[in-house]
Amino acid sequence: MHPPERQMFVRKMTPSQSSLFGEIDDLQDLTFIERPIRRSLKTAEEIDKLTVDEDLNDIERAVYLLSSGEDVQQASVIINLPILVRQNPAETFRRVVPKVREVLHVAGADMQLAAAGSFLTVLQDDIVLIQTHTHSILQIVLLNLDHRDTVVSNAWLETLLSAIDALPKDTIRQEILSPLLLKHQLSQSVPARLASCRILGKVVGKFETSIVKKDLLPLIRSLCQDVEYEVRACMCRQLENITRGIGLDHTKVEVLPELVELAQDEASTVRLAAFDTIINLLEMFDSESFTDEQHLWFLEFYKKLCCLGLQHENGHCESQPYPLELENKYALVRRNCAYNFPAIVLYADPNHFLSELYRTFSSLCHDPEISVRRTAAGGFHEVVKLLGPNVHYIHKEIIALLQDDSLEVLDALLNNIQETLELATSRGEGAGPESKQVNIPDLVPALVAAEQKAASSLHWRVHEKLLQCYSCLPRVISGDQIYFRFFQRMFSIITTNNVLPVQRETVRTLCVFLRYNRKQEQRQEIISKIKQELAQGRSYWNRLRYLDLCEMTIDLFSKSYFCKHFLIPALELVNDPVANVRYKLCYMLPKLRSTIKATDKHLLQQLEFCVRKLLCREKDKDVVVTLRKVSLSLLKHERELLDQKKEKEETLLLEMVSDLPF
Repeated sequence: MHPPERQMFVRKMTPSQSSLFGEIDDLQDLTFIERPIRRSLKTAEEIDKLTVDEDLNDIERAVYLLSSGEDVQQASVIINLPILVRQNPAETFRRVVPKVREVLHVAGADMQLAAAGSFLTVLQDDIVLIQTHTHSILQIVLLNLDHRDTVVSNAWLETLLSAIDALPKDTIRQEILSPLLLKHQLSQSVPARLASCRILGKVVGKFETSIVKKDLLPLIRSLCQDVEYEVRACMCRQLENITRGIGLDHTKVEVLPELVELAQDEASTVRLAAFDTIINLLEMFDSESFTDEQHLWFLEFYKKLCCLGLQHENGHCESQPYPLELENKYALVRRNCAYNFPAIVLYADPNHFLSELYRTFSSLCHDPEISVRRTAAGGFHEVVKLLGPNVHYIHKEIIALLQDDSLEVLDALLNNIQETLELATSRGEGAGPESKQVNIPDLVPALVAAEQKAASSLHWRVHEKLLQCYSCLPRVISGDQIYFRFFQRMFSIITTNNVLPVQRETVRTLCVFLRYNRKQEQRQEIISKIKQELAQGRSYWNRLRYLDLCEMTIDLFSKSYFCKHFLIPALELVNDPVANVRYKLCYMLPKLRSTIKATDKHLLQQLEFCVRKLLCREKDKDVVVTLRKVSLSLLKHERELLDQKKEKEETLLLEMVSDLPF
């Protein structure tokens, strides 16, 4: 007799298993496992109820447990049903599956969910099931679709929908569609009609267009006109699958009229479902799909959705007083409209943007809900690309979003702000010289205000992102505007901001501004200020930022330009009183050496002097360790240079020998 704690399909223990249980028995005197063992002990009566005759085979044991076992044992049989089917499909379907059906009639939710998973595994398995076997499973699945617990009924529905992919067409038609078509829909419960909608959406791709048109479309139309709005909305969302199944020509005649009617439904949920479906199907429709009247109706309907729940006064959008739940639904509709706006621009033709869609877009950019404005900001660059030379239509909206009260909106706009600004200020010939830049009124004040707002907030990542985006400004505004409106602010952030990523990003942006500044006087003044406020700054943080700036200028400028303006102040930091500065300088020495030409003896002597000074005077342990590593690297580099020199001399000697007359 097997104790109940062990698995249902236990065989006699092997020697290795016996030794394992022996080792566990030896450990039972330990106190830390004694309590759990005692708690799990069963009474003699409980053991008697849960034990099974070990002479029964797997099928007999399963039948016995389903007939007389406890819930846990019945659940074990159901969970292991796929294993039984693989081992002995004929006997499992003849004896076990009917018992499972009986148990499920009174089973709780947990067992129902387990059964739904097991039957799905069986249907999707590689086992070749005969028609009667599939029929047995589908009968159980279809029977439990009407379960009173919605969680259970949904689980069985998902099992059926997933199984449809693995079932042959004839089985689907005979076992699933035939019962569905015979039922009078209004006599079914709302959950049953909702399930019918999803089943139709799933099976339509399995059949020829003629069968869909003859057998399924009447039921689809009926569900589209159901008295319950949930059913109409559910069926509406399946029309995309149905359309792709029957093709464009039949869609125009059979599906499009239903969609138009659903888009005018009294329930906002249905209208939203119709709108989403039409948007998803736009790619299928050619220019002849809509009549002029239908095209205009759809566009007007979309514009109404963009203002759903709002009233316009003095050119501003304000929310009307609605119950909170309805207000949230309306905001969701407008947010979805904002997300799909670029597709609507394409649908309406960008050339008609000003007359057809500008007011709607402006409304979305000024919507009272942050989520709507954030979504509009996220797709702003797509609208800019579609408008092309007419991008000046939405210059005001760029400014409005940059000055938005919510940092969430600014954050969304910043994701593609560089592309947005470059396209918005270009005359269509690509970003380039200042003569080709288009001026956006109030852009510079808006950028300055956006940075100050981000700086004063606790969201330093937004501030960092904005400063990173500033690096596109040389391609967007004039050099004088950058010099007079942004340079001093960059120095202020570097020297006063306490967030390291923000400081470093500002340093990088400062380097970009310097790189593209064309006026020699301004350049010299900026470099002088860098040396004065950073390289010779009173705070060691400023001097560290100077070394960061050196790393960045090496990447942005030529080596000769770096050596001329930035190298000596960096080497002079060998005398810095703060170990962290000397440590960073040591770390950078190989990179600094790479900028010096082999012919520049003066700078090479300066670098060598710096290294010798550190080797002689340095007392900080971390700096000394780094210095030793760096010295080896520098020595290796010098040896490589010397070897290259020798190789050139050898090559030259060989060439000279070959030129000698013999």
